[in-house]
Amino acid sequence: MHIPFEAIAVGAWLAWLLYWAWSARGVKPATRVESPLSRFGKYSLPILAAIVLLQPLGMYSGTVLDRSFVPSSLWIVWLGLLMTIAGLLFACWARAILGRNWSGVVQLKQDHELIEAGPYRYVRHPIYSGLLLAFLGTALMIGEWRALLAVAIFAVSFWRKLRLEERWLGEYFGDAYADYMRRVKALVPGLL
Repeated sequence: MHIPFEAIAVGAWLAWLLYWAWSARGVKPATRVESPLSRFGKYSLPILAAIVLLQPLGMYSGTVLDRSFVPSSLWIVWLGLLMTIAGLLFACWARAILGRNWSGVVQLKQDHELIEAGPYRYVRHPIYSGLLLAFLGTALMIGEWRALLAVAIFAVSFWRKLRLEERWLGEYFGDAYADYMRRVKALVPGLL
């Protein structure tokens, strides 16, 4: 029996994307927003580059980017698929818990609330944690160095975004956010 791993992974990413677009309705108005130029240089451009790296393009042929970093094995593909789905579900859970406080860009909302429930009990930025797990799972499924490079680009982009969010949340919530930062790690429970 042939299992269409790639189709399942693409379907999971598309379902996540549809949920993300649908759930963006009805968020609170912003009171402070990072400039579009800053967002483009720090996040949008690197993420576009990473997405291109995930595509099976001929320009990678014969380069180190199309070499495998893991052995070609069915269990690795299964593991990658499970990580992808688990990461996307974790990000969706975090998005649902944020509710009207969510935004796709760095901003503060009107009557912004400090959320510490659900996945926010385990990490301060569970959407990024989930997406990084999903990207890592996708990279395992692809199995080539280009995909691992894409994960590194995503991680750097998310880290830069996270740092600005934390600065703004710290300014807005003061001691409450400082206490939250002391108790809960940013991306990986107990580690980072």
